[in-house]
Amino acid sequence: MSLCLNGKKALITGASRGIGRAITEKFLAEGAEVWGLGTKEPGDLSGRIDNAGGRFHWISCDIGVLPELEGRIDTILKEAGSFDILVNNAGITRDNLSLRMTLEDFQKVIEVNLTAAFLIARVIGRDMIRQRTGSIINMSSVVGIHGNGGQANYAASKAGLIGLSKSLAQEYSGRGVRVNAVAPGFISSDMTNAMPEAAKEKMLEHIPLKRAGMPEDVAEAVLFLASGSSSYITGQVLAVDGGMFI
Repeated sequence: MSLCLNGKKALITGASRGIGRAITEKFLAEGAEVWGLGTKEPGDLSGRIDNAGGRFHWISCDIGVLPELEGRIDTILKEAGSFDILVNNAGITRDNLSLRMTLEDFQKVIEVNLTAAFLIARVIGRDMIRQRTGSIINMSSVVGIHGNGGQANYAASKAGLIGLSKSLAQEYSGRGVRVNAVAPGFISSDMTNAMPEAAKEKMLEHIPLKRAGMPEDVAEAVLFLASGSSSYITGQVLAVDGGMFI
């Protein structure tokens, strides 16, 4: 089974932190040339050339500014020449109970997490179809499958990414382009690390593997779906949740 990405070009949104950074580092270690997109500076990732030959390019871009997004992605595509892999990972949260949630907070999460992913996939997917090859991975969540109180906007956006992935898979796969989604569960991050210990312990009680996931666990799943080892897999949702919802 080969997970090597030598010679592959990848565009990853939200690449500088958390899961996005772990995916970026994994791809670089497998020899991919990565264009990272986001609003947070990537620190020591900028200009990195990995020992395996992977090379990193940083593009500062707020994907929440929708009127400018497609044009910006089209420019990046022309500069790169083509992309073999797209990972729509960027996302935000604006949590609140639905009765207290403002329309602005609902719409903003949908725009960044779902609409932006659609716009980016439309530009990159069109070029992949011309090449008749490519892999698109959309970062959903177990919340998009099962819902979560206080996250109606986030859950709706992540459920939308699953529907988007399955629909694009039906449209693109006959032209050699695979589209899948990854649904992480309770993953160790700045956000989850700030949770009260009692809340974290309660969450862990529902995970058969008895630990929080790490960003690297998600990165391994994304690498598999990006690689030739998953060449007969499309339109699927791969849960990386430690068995949380068995």
